[in-house]
Amino acid sequence: MSVRETIKNQIIGALKGANFPIGSPEALLAAFPQGAETTCQAGDLKMSAGEAAKLLTPDDFPFRSAEQVAETIVSRAGL
Repeated sequence: MSVRETIKNQIIGALKGANFPIGSPEALLAAFPQGAETTCQAGDLKMSAGEAAKLLTPDDFPFRSAEQVAETIVSRAGL
């Protein structure tokens, strides 16, 4: 599995219990199991939810699914 797919799947898994739509960066971070400290890792790449949230803009919200969140983050991260 590629780094992109690994990180994407970890984000989706971390948000499996979240209630969508999510309308703000604060609500998104709160939806992660350990908040901003929730971490995804693939090989040498390690990214926290707090770091990933910096890649998002207000125009990205609302998110309608974990898949949409994950795809937006991995795309913006250049993975």
